[in-house]
Amino acid sequence: MSDYNEMWKGLGLDMERHDQLLNALGAIYSGVYMGQKDRPKGMEYFDFVMSEVHGLRIKELLDHKEKGGKIVGTFCLYVPDEIILAGGGVSVGLCGGAQFSVTDAEAVLPRNLCPLIKSAFGFKLARICPYFEAADFVVGETTCDGKKKVWELLNEHIPTYVMELPQMKREMDKDLWLKEIKAFMEKMGKESGVKITPETLEEKIKLVNEKRKAIKRVFETRKANPAPISGKDALLISQIAFYDDPERFTAKVNELADELEERNKKGKGVLDKKTPRILVSGCPMAIPNWKLHSAIEDSGGAVVCEESCVGTRYFTHMVEEGCPTLEEKLKAIAERYLKINCSCFSPNEDRIKDILRYVKDYNASGVIHYTLQFCHTYNVEFVKVKEALNKVNIPVLEIETDYSEGDAGQLKTRVEAFVEQVSR
Repeated sequence: MSDYNEMWKGLGLDMERHDQLLNALGAIYSGVYMGQKDRPKGMEYFDFVMSEVHGLRIKELLDHKEKGGKIVGTFCLYVPDEIILAGGGVSVGLCGGAQFSVTDAEAVLPRNLCPLIKSAFGFKLARICPYFEAADFVVGETTCDGKKKVWELLNEHIPTYVMELPQMKREMDKDLWLKEIKAFMEKMGKESGVKITPETLEEKIKLVNEKRKAIKRVFETRKANPAPISGKDALLISQIAFYDDPERFTAKVNELADELEERNKKGKGVLDKKTPRILVSGCPMAIPNWKLHSAIEDSGGAVVCEESCVGTRYFTHMVEEGCPTLEEKLKAIAERYLKINCSCFSPNEDRIKDILRYVKDYNASGVIHYTLQFCHTYNVEFVKVKEALNKVNIPVLEIETDYSEGDAGQLKTRVEAFVEQVSR
């Protein structure tokens, strides 16, 4: 990675802090991932991506900028990749899954705020994340009050465009969201100088749909018993989806899916058939947040599905292809993205139905509902999640945590007890 020092200096990174981050990330990754047994060979590509997490991909982004393209930083699934790509841009998920930058953010933000928001803001404030520094502008969204207000502050450090996401799914809300999609297309065109045509938008709709289908294939293989891939590895794939090159990523995920499907035909898995199968539901987990998955699988469980933005919500719905006009294509994009069942919506019964369906489809023995501290939407919605799971006698555990290791021992104790409970 030392070969990239000049590139990082050119981005204006705090080199000392950045080196500390990379050293810590490398040690954590090695401990979490490299000791696993019977890992699929296809995971070698994703190990390579992580080894170059701030290197090769950043160089590719900067090369794209030199050719006149735009880099758009995003935080959320509701920002439509299809429009960014059709406008000659590249979409990248921004750093926001580590405790490393939280103290920087707390010099400005209140401490009793979601760790994901603090982590992301701190990475920009301290100039530690090269994805932030490579981005021409970032796109926020109104999925929670904390984000809404922090976008105002972030805009003082990097141009921040905000999409208004409705909090209900009535016809008037759908109309509002379609207007937001159209406004974002205008924004992208203005930033890039590229006119988005029906032809280019159709091409990118198909590209992103293929990416979703590839991830879905991997998730489908996890329904088998024994599971052909660990939950940690599956989580990593979903996390990398947010910033890797979409065509290359799709090809590599499909290669991995081929391997996993062959494993299933042979009845080969990474764990014993009797291993308790756990569904993780709730808040998203950005790199390097592998804390809960590690605790579960180190305690003798297997994570077989994530009902999360780094899981089923990423790929569950496709954008309708073949719509004849630009207007109809934008409407299809708006309809697809509004089907994502985030806890920001009220009412949100469809998310409850999703969880119950995934428990059945993935033959889960129990559910762990993961909530980041001060994430009020997921925290409150857990009341209904718990009620629904109790009605069908599915064991459920709520984990509320942040990115620090301060509660690691307590978390592991609770997870071990839950895994033991469901195994009986």
